[in-house]
Amino acid sequence: MSDSKKEIKNWEPTIVAFFCNWCTYTAADLAGVSRMRHASNVRIIRVMCSGRVDPQFILNAYAKGADGVLIGGCHFGDCHYMEGNYKTARRFQLLKRMLQDMGIEEDRCRLEWISASEGERVRTVINDMVEKIKALGPLRLPERFKEWDKEMEFIGEHNIGEEVHIHA
Repeated sequence: MSDSKKEIKNWEPTIVAFFCNWCTYTAADLAGVSRMRHASNVRIIRVMCSGRVDPQFILNAYAKGADGVLIGGCHFGDCHYMEGNYKTARRFQLLKRMLQDMGIEEDRCRLEWISASEGERVRTVINDMVEKIKALGPLRLPERFKEWDKEMEFIGEHNIGEEVHIHA
């Protein structure tokens, strides 16, 4: 078996999770206190509201080596800030399109509505996401950035696109 195949076989995904303080983070805390085991590959970041998760946070997580991102917020009607989860839902639709344009598989970014009492659901969602990301393999976005930079250099060196003139 080659070194790269061994590397992938032993590889474990890194998932960054942005959890709402009032619901999903509290559910994750409940899961921990209740000794519900979930995969340890998840790095949870507590945010005051899922509506505060800027799409740039997700892109930064991928750029710094995350293989997947999980966003957890309150169910509709339960948001501590009234409409934060509606904002999250709208942003997530835009984010999915952006990630698709970047060639990032849809299963690498997930949005879940989890209330404070759903500790078991946190465990299930995390474990399910880890398995899906394992099946996809490493994202290696920083390596893709290098490839994209080379493509942009090529475009610049060959003046591709200069023939197009837009007149107002």
